[in-house]
Amino acid sequence: MIAQRLRKIALILVILVSANSAYADASAIDAESALAKKAQNPVENMISLPFNNNFNFNYGPANQLQFVLNMKPVIPIELNDSWNLITRTIIPMQVQPTLPSGGYMTGLGDINPTFFLSPSRPGKIVWGVGPSIIFPTATRQQMGQGKYSVGPSVVVLTMPGHWVVGALSSATWTVGGQSSRPGIEIFTLQYFINYNLPKGWYITSQPVISANRKPGSRYSWTVPFGGGAGRVFQLGEQALNTAIEVYKNAKTPQYQSNLQVELSISLLFPKL
Repeated sequence: MIAQRLRKIALILVILVSANSAYADASAIDAESALAKKAQNPVENMISLPFNNNFNFNYGPANQLQFVLNMKPVIPIELNDSWNLITRTIIPMQVQPTLPSGGYMTGLGDINPTFFLSPSRPGKIVWGVGPSIIFPTATRQQMGQGKYSVGPSVVVLTMPGHWVVGALSSATWTVGGQSSRPGIEIFTLQYFINYNLPKGWYITSQPVISANRKPGSRYSWTVPFGGGAGRVFQLGEQALNTAIEVYKNAKTPQYQSNLQVELSISLLFPKL
């Protein structure tokens, strides 16, 4: 009788331990998925430091490789209980062929900060709006436009269930800079479609469509299609977001790359 009762107690303990372990595993998966969705929101109230490594194939008349490292620090500022100001800055470092010699040059491109005013308690639709500015910081003439440019930027998204779907767009016009360089209009549209899987894994497509135009000329379009996969996970105490994506340009200006592979590594600093 005593032995039977001990066996029953042991069985109950095993069931309780197993249930607790399953609950802990489920919570971990939920936490990783929730962090992945936050990382996919351009106006999330979370500091992050992405490093986007872009390998652009078939660049220039000799079909060489261009490498662009875009550092994109995101720093949110809580203005009050209702509004956040999200600062997103693109800092490009480039290694590209020297035309027409075919050698290579390295340098800094034009820095592009964008500021989004966004509600701190959004509903089903998340949005942000603000100015985008381009500074002529390029260390080589071929890597920048030599002009100051400014214009509006807007982001709209929704996050139902496993999905994060939205678009980010900006348009800038020249307002000053080197008089010897022509002015330029730049339009960009990045739509993003993310589907989140268990354990922080996700599938993504987030191409950047762009159009540039100098005075008296037509717009030069770049229209990529493609996607990839990524994962959000913990490496020690540091949260990381890694992804690899491949994009093929259906339309591109002459001598520009027609195939891009992007390897992204982002440091995430969620609020505790």
